[in-house]
Formats: sequence, C-alpha cells, structure tokens
Amino acid sequence: MSVLRVFKIVVVALKFRLDELVLSGFDHPFAVRLLRIVRMGSPPKMPRGERLRLALESLGPIFVKFGQVISTRRDLIPPDVADELALLQDRVAPFPSAQAAKIIELALGSPPAELFAHFEVDPVASASIAQVHFATLHDGREVAVKVLRPGMLEVIDNDLALMLVVARWVERLSPDGRRLKPREVVAEFEKHLHDELDLLREASNCSQLRRNFGPGSDRGDLLWVPEVHWDFCATNVFTMERMYGIPVGQIERLRTAGVDLKELSRVGVEIFFTQVFTDGFFHADMHPGNIYVSDAPKTLGRYIALDFGIVGSLSEFDKNYLAQNFLAFFQRDYRRVARLHIESGWVPADTREEELEGAIRGVCEPYFDRPLEEISLGQVLLRLFQTSRRFHVEIQPQLVLLQKTLLNVEGLGRQLDPKLDLWETAKPYLEKWMHDRVGLSGVRQKLTMEAGQWAQLLPEFPRLIHASLTKPDHSAAVLQELKALRRERQLSNRLMAALIVLGAVALGVALFHLW
Repeated sequence: MSVLRVFKIVVVALKFRLDELVLSGFDHPFAVRLLRIVRMGSPPKMPRGERLRLALESLGPIFVKFGQVISTRRDLIPPDVADELALLQDRVAPFPSAQAAKIIELALGSPPAELFAHFEVDPVASASIAQVHFATLHDGREVAVKVLRPGMLEVIDNDLALMLVVARWVERLSPDGRRLKPREVVAEFEKHLHDELDLLREASNCSQLRRNFGPGSDRGDLLWVPEVHWDFCATNVFTMERMYGIPVGQIERLRTAGVDLKELSRVGVEIFFTQVFTDGFFHADMHPGNIYVSDAPKTLGRYIALDFGIVGSLSEFDKNYLAQNFLAFFQRDYRRVARLHIESGWVPADTREEELEGAIRGVCEPYFDRPLEEISLGQVLLRLFQTSRRFHVEIQPQLVLLQKTLLNVEGLGRQLDPKLDLWETAKPYLEKWMHDRVGLSGVRQKLTMEAGQWAQLLPEFPRLIHASLTKPDHSAAVLQELKALRRERQLSNRLMAALIVLGAVALGVALFHLW
C-alpha cells in the first residue's frame, strides 16, 4: 500500500471536507480540534454530494468507477448524494496505441497488422477499464476491438485495499457510517470491478443477449446485439461487430432521422420487461452512453446495445416474486404485497402482516394520487426497498441491479416521451406473463421442459417395481427392534420415576426433621 497514495487521499478528503460527511455525529473533542488544525482553507460553498463527486474525480478513474457503482445503491446512500454521483463521467486519457497493439499480440498470438486488414491506431473511446479501436477483418467485416488497460489488476487491488481501510475507519468513527455499511459497499464494488476485468465474461454476456434477441428469434426487430468474434477474443481483448447508430440521448438527431420517439419509448419498456420476466437475464447498465438507435433505412428505430460488462440474472422465484408484486401494486393490494414479502422469507416470519401492509401503503399511496405520467415505478421499488430495511430485510443484489436498471429505463423512456405511462405499458405485459405461467399454456410448457427427464425415468419403472416387490421383507425385524427399544424406554422411564419419588421422600424427611 503506497504511503504517497494514502497521503493524497487524506489531502483530497480534507480539501473537500469529506470528514463532515463520514464523521457526522462523531463529537470526540480531541479529534475535532485536530481536524480544525489540519483542514486547509475555507470550507467549499457547495453541497455535500458535489464535494464528494469532485473528490472522487480528483482521485482518479478507479474512484470515479467506485462513485458510479455506489450511486446505484440508493437503498444505502442519501438521494442527494446518489443524484450527484450519477453525474460522474468515466472518461480518461487513452494509453499509448503501441501498448494496445502489444497487448493484442500477446493475447491473440499475432500483431494487429496481421490479424486485421485494417486497424485504427487511435482509439475511438477510452475509459478507466479499457479503450476501443475500430478495425476491419480480412473478409471485410468491420469490428470494434476492446483492449483492457495494462496493469489494471494491481492498480485496482491497491486502491480497493485503501478503500477497505477507509471503510473500516468510517464504521468505527461514525454512527451513520455503520448504518451505511461501507465495507459491504466496497465488497460489492470489488465484485463489479473484477467482473469487468474479464473481457471473456463480457463477450459471453453479449453472446447470450444476442441469442435472446438476435437473428432467428421472434424479437429480432426489438434489439440489435453485436456479434462476438470469438477467434479474436481473450481475457483482455474483446472483438465484436461494429455498430452504427445515434446515441439514444441525442433527441434532436433522432427526430431529424425520422425516428418515432413515442414508439421508441414504448419498445424500450417492452425490451426491459422481456429481458427480466421472460429471459431472467438483463442488460444492467442501460444508461444513454451504452444504448444507440439505428438510423439505417432498413432498421430505422431499432435499439442497439453496447457494453455488456454488467448484466443481471433472476431465478424463477425472483421473476415470480417481482411479477406478483408489480401486479399487486397495480391493483393497490398492499396486503398481498406484505404477504409476498413474508412468504418469500425475506421478512422475519414473526413480522406482523398488518404492520408491514401499513408501511407499504405509506410508500405507494402518494404515487397513486399523481397523474399517471408522473408516477415512477423505479422510485416505488426504491422506496419499497428502503422501507423493507426497517423490517430487517437484506435486499438481494440482483434486485438492486434491477431497480437501478428500471430507473435507467424509466428515465430514458420519459426523455424520449415525457407522457410515457410506464404502469399502463407494463401492466398488460405482466398480466399476460402471469397468465402464460399459471394457465394451460404454462402447464404445457412445463410438461415439455420435463419431458426429457420423464423419458429417462419411465422405462425404469417396471424394474424398480419388480425390485421393490421381490426385495426381502425386513419389516418384521424392524418391528421387533422397535418393540425392544420401546421396552427399554419404558423401563428407563420407570426407573427415573422411582428415583424421583425416592428423592422427594428423602427431601420430605429432611425438612420434617429441620422443622
């Protein structure tokens, strides 16, 4: 751990008065006097969230990435801090192109000049983890080559070690720090970063999403996912089809290209709910920088997905739980929502159902009194998570990712169409999904899925039945053993009763003589 790095972190923290954030409620006299001595200059006249954002930007790309990740944990940090951290931009200067070429050569066995018909030396994009170069394969297909920054693992591990030390001190010194669980946040950040360091993992995420939405599927016209070129992939190199389009946040360019923004908004919601409830596998980093829209005549208005480092997955239990919760919200059936929480095991079994129902009603009712286009499903889910913490619920990581993605989708949809009613768009989809699961089509689908297993078991039934019928009958011997055990237990009980009686008599005699 570098002493100079620790010193820089302390200097930046004092410059932006981060001690006021982490030591709120801590009133040790000596520590307060010491902080007054070492603080530099007059306090900055800016909100606490802005101070934290500027401090993280000063500390470098890993801390910027950390701020981006914790901005999604709105169930743990104050809303004003989360809003400010969401503004962090993961943009850093590119590393030398010669170094990128060397990484590609070591990873794939040949230099870029041999691997590709053309390789653009200057990167088109650069972030804290990797940078991207455009290239052309020898068969003429255009690709984007993502190259991991050199030495990232060592840098990340060093900064993570420092973050963990800071988290421990925050927990020790601040009551609020203990409530915010900083070590838990750092551990979650470590998982995200190490996942992003494996570009083969990102390539496999891209491949799975393309299989769900790619050519040949009945949803190929909803989302365009680039093809992975596996021959040009390694743990630190990821090569995929080059995509052309307009960033979804550039509204005027989309309008000029003739894209129907209202339909684009509706399709975005459909894509999200399809990924979540049909596939249980969703792109969990759907901010405007990672989503493009095709402006080609044949595919005009089709969404294009990029950057697959962060994805979420849901089990059948998670999907069923979420769908039933959403439908109960739509019907304002708060008792059902409370019962679902208790039945899921996420709330202690001794929780009073009517108490939890009242808390959930307090979360949801204010939203139903607003115009539909002002209701935020993502905010409802967020408030529900925050309320659940009062009842000792540990929110599952996959649901936190889902809530963050839902907020992204909702914000994106309303940027395209301010009148978007996410509730009305989602409700028919969820009702159809539930009907498909519990109706005849759902039963048929389950039987089809289990048919292979039954096909293996059915031929064995005659042999198993015959073995059961011809198996020696040991029941008589078992009954004899049980009777013997019962006799031993009865004898033991009688002996114990006799000892108790004798003890009582002896005690009575002793008390009689004392009296």
